[in-house]
Amino acid sequence: MGISNRLGDVLGNAVEAKLLRQVKKHPDKINHLAIIMDGNRRFAWSKALETDIGHKMGKMKLEQVLDWVLELEIHYFTVYALSTENLNRPAGELDGLFNLYIEGLKDIADDPRIHENKVKVQIIGRRELLPDSVNEAIRYAEEKTAHYDEFTFTVCLAYGSREEMLDAIKSIAEDHSSGELAIDAIDEGEVSRRLYTAEMPDPDLVIRTSGEERISNFLLWQMAYSELYFTDVFWPSFSKKELLKAIQTYQARKRRFGE
Repeated sequence: MGISNRLGDVLGNAVEAKLLRQVKKHPDKINHLAIIMDGNRRFAWSKALETDIGHKMGKMKLEQVLDWVLELEIHYFTVYALSTENLNRPAGELDGLFNLYIEGLKDIADDPRIHENKVKVQIIGRRELLPDSVNEAIRYAEEKTAHYDEFTFTVCLAYGSREEMLDAIKSIAEDHSSGELAIDAIDEGEVSRRLYTAEMPDPDLVIRTSGEERISNFLLWQMAYSELYFTDVFWPSFSKKELLKAIQTYQARKRRFGE
């Protein structure tokens, strides 16, 4: 490594350390961070790599980001891993993704960091659309961490926010039809209690990687007053510095909640 590269690393580490100090001492803390992990395929293509290599590097990045989230003491961390629309991708690519989910869920369930930090792992989405082998891994991860309540790590698999809201609407309609729920009792709280995220606060900050500036059917109800941050970097290239910049941007904003 040349002198200029070493100098660049030193300066980069100094900037990152400064950002970390500033974020940690700021009074506005993030309680719930959500990330749309986008760009695995385009990262691979930009490097002339196979698509599955991009997905594998994306998995490795998630493990790294989870470390940063724990360091920052962000108690709720939610990631968008697979949408219901993604299930229309080629069978070969989906098989590779499913294998990564199985491996990743088992790894995280056995990871000492998860147990040391008392992280509850949960998966939300249309599980019936996933292979049995993936559902087995989901059950394994959830059962091994079900008794924890210090941190919550949520992975959205076969997830779509419109589908989630439809499920809530159907549940409300059934209870109203049976006489268990009066029409005047249907309010925002009643809807929120019937969503997959019922036991979680709404996200404070939502980050999307890869340069796309859209929500893509992710936490539409929950994101009503979330702050949004878009970055051009592909998910496998997402850095701790980029995360800290996103949080610092959030801390510089004044959240009005419609006021």
